[in-house]
Amino acid sequence: MAYYRRFETPDPAIVQALTRQQEELQQRVIIQKPDFELKLIAGCDSSFIGEDTILSVFVLLRYPELEVLEKVWHHGPVELPYIPGFLAFREAPNLLKTYEKLQQKPDLIMVDGHGISHPRRLGIATHLGLHLNKPTMGVAKKVLVGKYTEPAAAKGSTSPLIYKGEEIATVLRTRDNVKPVFVSPGHLMDLESATAVAKACAVKYRLPEPTRLADHYAAVFKQEVKK
Repeated sequence: MAYYRRFETPDPAIVQALTRQQEELQQRVIIQKPDFELKLIAGCDSSFIGEDTILSVFVLLRYPELEVLEKVWHHGPVELPYIPGFLAFREAPNLLKTYEKLQQKPDLIMVDGHGISHPRRLGIATHLGLHLNKPTMGVAKKVLVGKYTEPAAAKGSTSPLIYKGEEIATVLRTRDNVKPVFVSPGHLMDLESATAVAKACAVKYRLPEPTRLADHYAAVFKQEVKK
């Protein structure tokens, strides 16, 4: 596969092939109330080192105490160039390799990114959930698609994110007067439950603890790689 830089025009054949894959995967997505007792939750995030290396992190926490039990990471070559709307294909391979390093497996994975709040309902959280056959949810910092009314300024305030007449995410204020985050189910999870978990994990920072810690350790481990 030819590699090109971030702002070059993507190969139409690659875009067409990835679109077909997303459409096929989307047919397998299950949105449902969780059928498990949440005792272990993992947060995950990826970071890029230059144009050709990706580093991914999983942090495992006990729930609801949010005590860190494990943190693992893996880095390797990027297998796909950046194409808007298809970031999951770029991040997922390394995330899956990182997940394998966990000694204990989580009941739920909170991903730094989108679940079904994606043009084809297949953000990185949904993508990961399908590959692992695990309940997942996304907590994103920015909106990808849809419209919403700004929630009230107080912590815990919410409003719906609507796309094509459907509520695809909760716009959640995790701290007073701080920009909201966008919570969506990924796979084997529903919006109401995902929102409740995000609220419970938003202790004192904008990001809920699982993804905040994954983001933090991604920066820490990146320095290890650069040495």
